[in-house]
Amino acid sequence: MVTSPGPGTAAPQAPGAATPPAPGTPAPGTPAPGTRRGRPRSEAVERAIFEAVGGLLDEGVPLTELSVERIARTAGVGKATIYRRWSGKEDLFVDLLRSLEPPDPVLPGTSARDDLVAFLETLRQRGLAKRSSALLHTVFSQMQLYPKLWDAYRLTVIEPRRRLGLDAVRRGMERGEIRDDLDVEFVNDLLTGPLLLRTVVRPGSTLEPGLAERVVDTVLDGLRPRT
Repeated sequence: MVTSPGPGTAAPQAPGAATPPAPGTPAPGTPAPGTRRGRPRSEAVERAIFEAVGGLLDEGVPLTELSVERIARTAGVGKATIYRRWSGKEDLFVDLLRSLEPPDPVLPGTSARDDLVAFLETLRQRGLAKRSSALLHTVFSQMQLYPKLWDAYRLTVIEPRRRLGLDAVRRGMERGEIRDDLDVEFVNDLLTGPLLLRTVVRPGSTLEPGLAERVVDTVLDGLRPRT
């Protein structure tokens, strides 16, 4: 004879049936309390937006005439899609430029020479990228006429990269590898100057492999602590 379960007694579970969650336990797939479902950034959408900007610039549209509306229409997205990712077109342009440049280096930290060679090699690669990318060349040639964009690029791209070099020089001074009676900014200018000169002032100059090592070794030879 089959008896019914008494009060407070759980009914027997059929073989293979899923175990129900304990009281108070969220169901599978339910976000934990305090978490938010984020909207994932779509690389395909961002690529379409960047390509739209590049295409418009290639057509001869000046940066100053590129509106969010026109970019969105060309990319086939809504304006809201752009504003979800960037606060305005200046931020969009800065991200576009950053995507075309080599990433900032992770400095090895083993010595001042190793750090500075890695840092200057990034500047060399950036110079090569600027020469080979028509889009980079176009944007940089127009940025001087667009102070708001230049300021945003300087604050978010140039300054963080510059601080990498300054920090490497400071560490070299603290370790006794570089004279500590010199101004850190001045030493950094001595190191980065040749790369910037060949990239900006004399763009036809060579940026050959080994240039970073040659600059660092030459400058550090004159900056060793005096005995």
